[in-house]
Amino acid sequence: MMNLRQVEVFHAVMTNGTASRAAEVLRISQPAVSKAIQELEREIGFPLFHRAKGRLIATEEARLFFQEVASSFAGLIHLRAAAARIRDFGSGEIRIACHSALSTTILPKVLRAFQLRHPDVSITVQARMSSVVKDLIASGRFDVGLAADEIDVTGVDATPFIEQRLVIAVPADHPLAQRGVLHPADLHGMPFIALAPEDTARRRLDGVLAARGVMPKIVLETPYATTICAMVQAGIGCGLVNPLTTEPYLGRGLVACAFEPAIRSRSLLLLPPDRRPSRIVADCIEALRAFSTVGARRAAG
Repeated sequence: MMNLRQVEVFHAVMTNGTASRAAEVLRISQPAVSKAIQELEREIGFPLFHRAKGRLIATEEARLFFQEVASSFAGLIHLRAAAARIRDFGSGEIRIACHSALSTTILPKVLRAFQLRHPDVSITVQARMSSVVKDLIASGRFDVGLAADEIDVTGVDATPFIEQRLVIAVPADHPLAQRGVLHPADLHGMPFIALAPEDTARRRLDGVLAARGVMPKIVLETPYATTICAMVQAGIGCGLVNPLTTEPYLGRGLVACAFEPAIRSRSLLLLPPDRRPSRIVADCIEALRAFSTVGARRAAG
């Protein structure tokens, strides 16, 4: 029966031109090369080489057969490379689930730095609501998650990731845009684009406003900070958002104003429970934590 060793010897002879050179590459004797070729010829039923004065001259059938062998060896080389990546780093892919506010702000910057170190790693990213992010991590379908802190963390390994002071996004032509710092009374009766009711930041803002008898006019609700920014840019109203989310909109119809008293947003880093991260995943986590440390310093205030 034809075996991989016989095919490997044939490949070495065709690639290196002579049996003696193939023997050197394979670190076997030249008689062992000749024996393997003879056995392969018996198995496949046609000659691969003409023998002339101690030399092996490939037949036309051998050249056709070599095309198929070379294709198979390319697959083996790919498998060896994949095995090396797994040996050195773990899985050759990483799956990240992230809530909206960070998926368009922090995550692209982190993944750019990560990709420069690991250009061959396949990356899958899904931007989902924080509750869905948690479920994807708890089920083990994704390797790393970033979620807002309103979720129930049962079933995941959750640690603090980043905390930021939120801002009020205001249309550039709105009277409040010139204030710089806004207070609860400034929002009374104003068209307001609110985060979803379950969002922790929304609940914190609601508590601050209720304590002062302030009632903005909620014209739209959405769980996504990027959607709030787009609506603010369109002039629909104001909204409470992560300052990083406003960056692409600043100077393009949107102004970010500080808010007093401070309302902060906290995000969590989620990992599957009871599973040691591969080296690739660990490196990604390290990159995320490095960025969160820098981001925390920038957001202090």
